[in-house]
Order: sequence, then structure tokens, then C-alpha cells
Amino acid sequence: MSHAVPATTQIAIIGGGPAGLMAAEIANAAGLAVDLFEAKSSVGRKFLIAGKGGLNLTHSEPRPGFDARYRERSREVVRWLDAFDGEALRAWAREHGVETYVGSSGRVFPMDRKAAPLLRGWVRRLRERGVRFHVQHRWLGWDDDERLRFDTPDGARRIRARASVLALGGASWPQLGSDGAWVDALGERGIEIAPLRPSNCGFDIDWSAHLTDRHAGAPLKPVIAHWRNLDGAMHALQGECVLTATGIEGSVIYAMSADLRDGILRDGETTLWLDLAPGRDVERLRHDVEKPRGKRSLGEHLRRQTGLDAVKVALLHEVLPREAMNDAGRIAATIKRLPLTLRSARPVAEAISTAGGVRLEALDDALQSKTLPGVFFAGEMLDWEAPTGGYLLTACFASGLIAGLGAVRFATP
Repeated sequence: MSHAVPATTQIAIIGGGPAGLMAAEIANAAGLAVDLFEAKSSVGRKFLIAGKGGLNLTHSEPRPGFDARYRERSREVVRWLDAFDGEALRAWAREHGVETYVGSSGRVFPMDRKAAPLLRGWVRRLRERGVRFHVQHRWLGWDDDERLRFDTPDGARRIRARASVLALGGASWPQLGSDGAWVDALGERGIEIAPLRPSNCGFDIDWSAHLTDRHAGAPLKPVIAHWRNLDGAMHALQGECVLTATGIEGSVIYAMSADLRDGILRDGETTLWLDLAPGRDVERLRHDVEKPRGKRSLGEHLRRQTGLDAVKVALLHEVLPREAMNDAGRIAATIKRLPLTLRSARPVAEAISTAGGVRLEALDDALQSKTLPGVFFAGEMLDWEAPTGGYLLTACFASGLIAGLGAVRFATP
């Protein structure tokens, strides 16, 4: 249910994801009139999707290790986390009646692993405390009189706000509302914006038709992925991924996606190496491959002697020329370091999250625009990124709190 749209408000929140809802909570708690505008017919749609497989609310990694997950933006994000970090988020959830637990990977989940109860309770409390929700209100920018412009089913609306918090999301999962359409409106006002790019995404590889037809969708586990960052430093991470019709994706790929994406942007392509047999060294593998295979096919022999499954054997055939499949030493070396050339990141609309956005250099410490007084920004539309594992949500909540506090200070006489 939407309230009647006022002509003026003290605080306008644009965007009903976690960052916008947190900013609304902060402003409402300060006693200000708060109107929240959402383009879709309900709020928190991407938040609900994030909870489909179990809502990963935050991570138990202690600071400052937690802070380092935000890479080149860690210095700025630290200020947000100083006000509201992972432990504060767990305490906040508890105050909202949701207990959490730490999983085996260090990730933090609600006890029921669901997003819907938390979101429903949160929105209900905000409504009860006086926050007015206006759905199907797509923000279009400002008019010549500095009023907020919205497109609604009932026609155009213009609202004057003492302060505004924009929390419109990035450009991933546009069907849920975060479509990046705000870029033009902000660009017209001279707001500096870093290009929106996919983050926590999959990558394209020129697979053969045979590999795609036989093995698309197959998991690769366990593997150790090796890659270089832009400085040339090697990194390694063990985990799982999935071979797709166009390339590769999955948790271990998402964890390194920023380095892989940036390498492709700089060089046109980048290389990822997979250790397909983490528990065996190259000498043991060579010895195993050299054992007589009798009447067994090479694939069956490799599966039996090395422990590789069918998709890993198929990857060997994909990258090695036919003559190399008779060379035990080369097979063993490739099992331990199978090279994959990544051609491009998947489109940002398919990514879990978005890199780029409103440059933090264009904002003050309260996340207020340096050129548009009273306009604050929060969440994924800001120029930062983080891996999955709860780090994304934590910074969205924290930035919403910072922007909400800033808007309160600006709007309070």
C-alpha cells in the first residue's frame, strides 16, 4: 500500500533496498518526516533473491581483515564500518527479532536462512513508525526548481525534499529494479561516475562445441585457481566453480573476478590456471598416468588413476593437442596447472553485483554530493565493490546508515 504523495517532505529516500531502508530507519528515528520511493511494486526485491539460497547477511571475519575485502576502496569503506560493521549488523538483526549463526565458511546467516521474515518485519516497523512508502515511483532526476521528478502509474509527480538519499542500486539484476538508469540523470548534474562494470561475475571462454554440448552446467570441484593481479602478483584460492555454455562461473571465480575483469580490460584477455587435483603433486600424477592402461580408453584410465571426473578429463582434451595426450609428463603438468584464456566478463546485467558508480571523491565523508547540497548517496550505486560472503550487504547497510545520518544533520534546523 502506498501513501498519498506529499508535495514536500523532510527526507526523501529513493530506492527500497537495504541501503535505502537503513537510511529511512535512521532518519525516522531522528524524528523527521520520511518518504521512501521505490520504482517497483514492492521494496527489497534483490534482497529477497539474495536470500533464496540462504541469506548471507554478513561475515564473521574480524577486522581489519574484513576491511581489506573492499580492495582499493577499503580506506573509505572503513569509515562506514567504524559506524556499523558486521557485528553491529548481527546486533541490529537481533533487535529486529532475527538471531544469526556463523556457518562453517565464516559466513553469517539468519537461523532460518530466510530473507523474507526479516524484510517483512523491517518494513512493517518502519510503516508503524511513520515512514511513508510510495511504490511504482521511478525517479527521473530533478526539475528546474530542484524538485524530485517521478514517473508513476498516475502520471508525473514532483516532490520537494529538504534532503534526499539516493540508494538506487547498481546495474546487476535490472529486472529487480537496479537498472543503472540513474547514470544519465546524475551525469546531467555533473556528478562524477565511474563506468558501471560487472562484479562477482562469470567469464567467457571459447569452448569447443563438444565441450559445451557434453558438459555445460557441470561442477568443477575441488580446484585451486591461480591468477595474476594487475601488478603481476600471483594468487591462489581453492574452491568450486561451474563450467557454463559460455565459459566459467561460481564462487571461486567470483572471489577473483575483479582482478580477472581488470586484466581483460587492460590486456584484452587474461589467463586463469586451474589445479584439477589439489591433493596430488605432479610427480605422483605422472607416475599414475604412466601405469599401463590395457584395453581401457585414455579417459577411463585417467579417471581411474588420477581421480579426475569426466568434466576434468574433458578439460584436458580441450586444452592439450592430441599428440600431448600420450605424454604422461605433460598431462600431469596440465592437471596441476590447466590454462584457460578468459575473453570477456559476462554482461553486468548477469552479474551478482556492480563495480563503478558515483565516485567517492565526488562526495564528502557523510556521502553528500560536493556539488549538490542535501543530496546523499548509499549502497551499490557508489563506486566500490566487494566479494560475496556478506561483505556486499554489510557495506550497503553501513553506507545507508552514514547517508541517513548525514541527511538528518542537513535537514535538521
